[in-house]
Amino acid sequence: MDEADVWAQIESLYRAHFPQFEQVARAVTGDRESALEAVQEGFADALRHAGQWAGSGPLEGWVWRCVVNRARKARRRPIVHLPAAEPSTNGRPAESELVARLSALPERQRLVVFLRYFADLEYREIAGALGIETGTVSATLYAAHSSLRAGYEEATA
Repeated sequence: MDEADVWAQIESLYRAHFPQFEQVARAVTGDRESALEAVQEGFADALRHAGQWAGSGPLEGWVWRCVVNRARKARRRPIVHLPAAEPSTNGRPAESELVARLSALPERQRLVVFLRYFADLEYREIAGALGIETGTVSATLYAAHSSLRAGYEEATA
C-alpha cells in the first residue's frame, strides 16, 4: 500500500470516528480543549509519519496509538473525580457514580475500558493502540471490571 492510500485511510478514520477519538482523548486529558488538540495532533502525527507505518498491524490501532500518546502528553491534570451521587432508585449506580469509579481506575485500565466500550475497538486494536500484548488487554479489562464490580457491591451492601 502506498503512502497516498494510507493517507486516504487515515482521513476516513478521522471522518468516521472523530467522536470516539475525542471521547477517549478527553478521558486521558481531563478536558475538552486538550482532548481536541490531542486528536488533531495525533492525526497530524499519523499523516506526517504515514510512510513509517509498516502494515504489520491494523492501521486504526496505529492511529489510536498516535492519538493516545498525544493525549498523554497533553494531560494537564488527572481526570476530575466527581463526588459520589446517591444511587438511583432502580438499584443501579447513577451515571455520576459510574463516571467517578471509571475516573478512579488506574490509567491503563481506564484507557482499555474507554477504547473497548467507547471506541468499540477489538482487543487486538487496543493492544496496538497502547503498545501492549493482546493478553494484557484481556487481563487489564478483567481487572477493571473486577474493580468496578467491587465498588458497586460495596456501595449496594
